Amino acid sequence: MPTYIVTGANRGLGLEFVRQLAKDTSDTIIATSRSSSTDHTDVKKVASEKTHFLTCDTASLNSIKSFVGEVKSALSGSKIDYLINNAGINTVPEQTALSINPSDLDEQIRVNVIGPAKTTQFLLEAGLLADNVRIVNMSSGLGSMAVSLSITPRKCATYSISKAALCALSVQQSGEVREKLKGAVVVAMDPGWVKTRMGGEGAVLEPEESIGGMLRCIHGLEEKSNGKFFTYTGAEVPW
Repeated sequence: MPTYIVTGANRGLGLEFVRQLAKDTSDTIIATSRSSSTDHTDVKKVASEKTHFLTCDTASLNSIKSFVGEVKSALSGSKIDYLINNAGINTVPEQTALSINPSDLDEQIRVNVIGPAKTTQFLLEAGLLADNVRIVNMSSGLGSMAVSLSITPRKCATYSISKAALCALSVQQSGEVREKLKGAVVVAMDPGWVKTRMGGEGAVLEPEESIGGMLRCIHGLEEKSNGKFFTYTGAEVPW
């Protein structure tokens, strides 16, 4: 039965991923949160008996390394079939391209790009990824330059830049992970504008619809999907 990692699983999209995956009680789910002190009340309500709750602060290389060690112990020889790099931040949506604070952009890049990069790298180096692993990097419509060009005024500059970088990372990983694991597929994913705390005012999608659509897309990924960018409907997103 498949094994999933969902980072940033204590709320928002991650919480809904766990809720829907836990409906199949044969699935093993590793659900992460940034801190051991995080309130897991909501996610524990929807989790199955085969859900493991581990700490992984994707802004910290030491935390990611510790997490990988804990995954190895938890799985007892099993491999990860689906890695959903969902954890991310959008802390300064008000900043524009003309008001970027360098430290804020650094933080967005550290969490939204370096975090997924190192999570994937360390799990691969530890031999924990299945040969046909599906790696999903949670981007955004704002990570598409084509989509961003259609939005006036432009939105969430630092977040948009970091998510575009995550798309570029996905393209790089799609080649380099495939060199190590011949059946691997790496994609970027746009969940749509979802009614979560990060989605904020104006969001139009219910989490159930977004996650349900993404899971159908993820479970239907084929070899030819490698290196592409999809929305929650399964449609391909222009870069």
